[in-house]
Amino acid sequence: MGKKKKISPAMRFQKNKELFFLALPGTLLFFVFSYLPLYGLILPFKNYKANEGFFKSAWAGFNNFRFLFSGDAWRITRNTVGFNAIFIALSLIVSVSFALMLFELSARFVKLYQTVLFIPYFISWVVASYIGMCLLDMNYGFLNRIIEFFGGEANLWYNTPKYWYVIAPLANLWKGVGYSTIIYYTALLGINAELYEAAELDGARKWQRVIHISLPLIKPLVIMLTLMSIGGIIRSDFGLFFSFTTDSKALYPVTDVIDTYVYRALRKLQDVGMSSAAGLYQSVVGFVLVLASNWMVRKVDPESSLF
Repeated sequence: MGKKKKISPAMRFQKNKELFFLALPGTLLFFVFSYLPLYGLILPFKNYKANEGFFKSAWAGFNNFRFLFSGDAWRITRNTVGFNAIFIALSLIVSVSFALMLFELSARFVKLYQTVLFIPYFISWVVASYIGMCLLDMNYGFLNRIIEFFGGEANLWYNTPKYWYVIAPLANLWKGVGYSTIIYYTALLGINAELYEAAELDGARKWQRVIHISLPLIKPLVIMLTLMSIGGIIRSDFGLFFSFTTDSKALYPVTDVIDTYVYRALRKLQDVGMSSAAGLYQSVVGFVLVLASNWMVRKVDPESSLF
């Protein structure tokens, strides 16, 4: 057997130049927005001064990180991770369930339900905060009017932290479940219809088809999206915890997360290094969590792991 002829880079480019040019815009955007800003990783270790510039500002060591790990570190980290864990679990269960139900509907009803579920995703948290006030306002809120109609007493929803263990997850679910549902529903549409037809001929009921066909075939997608969500578990939805809560001080014990804490500190101290330190901390922790989660998935089911 003769040696396999090596293809030079120029020949490879000439052969696939259409693909290279097709990928060029995306590659440039990825390089500009993902690789060029990497020099900013030194900013968390700098005492940044605008008049001195990025490179001439004095080194601060780990002083910017000490701000994060002060007396409030445990509270804001607990709130951030705790709420995000609830969001991930609740969104996964509800969105997969909705996708399975949409999959069983006829085509003419699917578009209606898709639209109803998807509309909140395009509503900003600022607008959503006014919707929340219409429901939760002490004097004019619709929810308090219902409670008083049945003989109860109106609640100070924005002054009572314990209620937000339920309100915040429900608000997040209302706004984001449509997007996740569409993703899982699209994955279900990609399953070969012959599998369902064969199962139906064998006498399998709808629930059995869901258990033995639908869920196993969308499991890789579920795992991938869950791992990506776990990677961002240390980051919070700023709009939800700042705008939707109306930044109520009474709710800080429950709704104060890393992003809102840093934002309020920046308004007072105007220290860019602290904000950069928070971003680096969140990115590193998220990266470690993705690696750890993928390692656990690989131990249980190697074929479902990302890498």
